[in-house]
Amino acid sequence: MSSLRNIPSLPKKIMNKAVRNSDPNLSANLPASDDDYSNRSSNSAAYEPNRMSCEASPIMMSPWNQTSSVQQSPWLSSGVDSSGHQKNDFVGSLVREEGHIYSLAATGNLLYTGSDSKNIRVWRNMKEFTAFKSHSGLVKAIILSGDKIFTGHQDGRVRVWKKNRKDPRNHKRVGTFPTFFDVLKTSVRPKNYVEVKRKCTTLWIKHCDAISCLSIDEDEGLLYSASWDRTFKVWQTSNSKCLESVKAHDDAVNSVIGTKSGLVFTGSADGSVKVWKREGKGKTMKHLHVETLLNQECAVTALAVSKNGSFVYCGLSDGLVNFWEWEKQLFHGGFLKGHSLAVLCLAAAGNLLFSGSADKTICVWKREGNTHNCLSVLTGHTGPVKCLAVEREEGPSSGEGKLVVYSGSLDKSVKVWNVSEKSPDSQKMVTMPSLRDL
Repeated sequence: MSSLRNIPSLPKKIMNKAVRNSDPNLSANLPASDDDYSNRSSNSAAYEPNRMSCEASPIMMSPWNQTSSVQQSPWLSSGVDSSGHQKNDFVGSLVREEGHIYSLAATGNLLYTGSDSKNIRVWRNMKEFTAFKSHSGLVKAIILSGDKIFTGHQDGRVRVWKKNRKDPRNHKRVGTFPTFFDVLKTSVRPKNYVEVKRKCTTLWIKHCDAISCLSIDEDEGLLYSASWDRTFKVWQTSNSKCLESVKAHDDAVNSVIGTKSGLVFTGSADGSVKVWKREGKGKTMKHLHVETLLNQECAVTALAVSKNGSFVYCGLSDGLVNFWEWEKQLFHGGFLKGHSLAVLCLAAAGNLLFSGSADKTICVWKREGNTHNCLSVLTGHTGPVKCLAVEREEGPSSGEGKLVVYSGSLDKSVKVWNVSEKSPDSQKMVTMPSLRDL
């Protein structure tokens, strides 16, 4: 593989040590304002230090531990605003007073949501369908593969669930990564213990801190788990074996994405985005560090890769989204300036990119060539937007470029949006009323 070109490091500022991962338990009362971000666009020019700096990192100013103001039923659904006018983009809200929403996964007409209540809830056609519960470790990540659901937890474990084909409401836990037997067998050899971070020694097959992200390569049968313990691990989904543990960064790994080309991208609170290449299979598998795309002070909080792998996106704690283009090699394409606080999640679908932020908004970007324009800003959450999921709309109009977007927030709600991929002119600035006004 050709060498990947580094971009110049952004100006280094002294960061508060509290900025370590994409959802620290921080409290602040500074409200987000979008007044200075009315013209949201891409920019490949030099970074503007006077406009935004890591010194006042937005992730430190975000309203993390808010208490929800919603005092209504656990399910709210409305397609109109407070004046009775129809909203073209907003579909409805799911609100349950049981915890912040940390993870989402969607397939067809089913939506899976994970929160700090340890419940995984399943929604279908705008109604709660079923739920199942893990008895430990709040749900940080969810990924779907066929009739299996993989969930990553605060306790550092991956749990595997299987949906009953005859009764889709029934979900049974069928495994845990690593298995009890593998932990027992591995623990008898001293050489299997490694120092992951200072004062933290554990078995190499175990995460010793929260899992932040999951990614799956279904063709190869591999599951990747990233953790705040600074590693990512590679699992064989067919037999629950941990094939490899990679000490990837000097701080929490906030995101990992495996691609069909055998490349793996990781983003960390240490401010770097790294590229790894998979070589070999099974017990001989190794992930080799190929290049570091970004290395600066602001934490990397989210990653996304377009379906064909031609664009790589990186969200930062200063509110920027960086992107790289793939031609014969990866090269830096520019910045997307659309948020006033930290970017916490990204999702790519077709020629659209969605970015969710601690400023409580979701920017919808459309890519044309190597230029990105902000089509709309979806607002209405009363807390940071922590996770996103995107599915193509089912039904007669499913081939018309219509997408269903789900956004999960630390305001304890999930919002559902309809976004058109083919009709950018119809995408306007969307302002949702407060849930108190519905």
